Amino acid sequence: MGRIIAIANQKGGVGKTTTSINLSAALAEKGQRVLVVDIDPQGNTTSGFGLNKNLLEHSIYELLIGESDINNCIQKDIVDDVDIIPSNVNLAAAEIELIDVDKKEYILKNEIAKVRQDYDYIIIDCPPSLSMLTINAMTTADTVLVPIQCEYYALEGLSQLIHTVNLVKNRLNPDLEMEGVVFTMFDSRTNLSLQVVENVKEHVNENIYKTIIPRNIRLAEAPSYGMPINLYDSKSSGAEAYRLLAEEVISREF
Repeated sequence: MGRIIAIANQKGGVGKTTTSINLSAALAEKGQRVLVVDIDPQGNTTSGFGLNKNLLEHSIYELLIGESDINNCIQKDIVDDVDIIPSNVNLAAAEIELIDVDKKEYILKNEIAKVRQDYDYIIIDCPPSLSMLTINAMTTADTVLVPIQCEYYALEGLSQLIHTVNLVKNRLNPDLEMEGVVFTMFDSRTNLSLQVVENVKEHVNENIYKTIIPRNIRLAEAPSYGMPINLYDSKSSGAEAYRLLAEEVISREF
């Protein structure tokens, strides 16, 4: 039975998509079968795996509004052992179209349940907002992984996100847990990055992953080539960091 991890933070630009792509690829490299669900209308995880998001016949949008079956929406073996349910800008309309739908918070959960046994891990890339799409992801997930950029406002919004996780846990998904926090875009040359790490550790009671994702040019370049970092530059510090994060994720038990 696959473990479902929602990667969420309502702040944009913190490394959610980078983490979704590269954690998934690193898990697959370690022999895990992975499904990636792109539930962000920007579709950056979709294009980061090399798919043309403007040419999709079956996407997460068609799945949520009931126009397509989940097996039609899954694109198989985008890279070895990684399947994806892609996304594009059409998804932005889903919130409006689902306003009057009964139990709309459970649509994704009910669909993922049909294929969950086929995967070891299901990684959901959430949009940078606490929207109905994010709520669907959290209702589906076992845990929420929060990437935090090593910058001055890192803690801003984290308490709101934790509050949302607790609300979903209390009202919609009693099994939901915090997977933990992972630091991204860490620059060892700056005191600020070190201060942010210490500050978050002082104020957050959640699990904090030991692996810290560095600021890395190759990591930033990889999506424009439609490749995860372990394929684009296997020996880069970014690739090594995501392998270590994958090992930590696998070793955690809930």
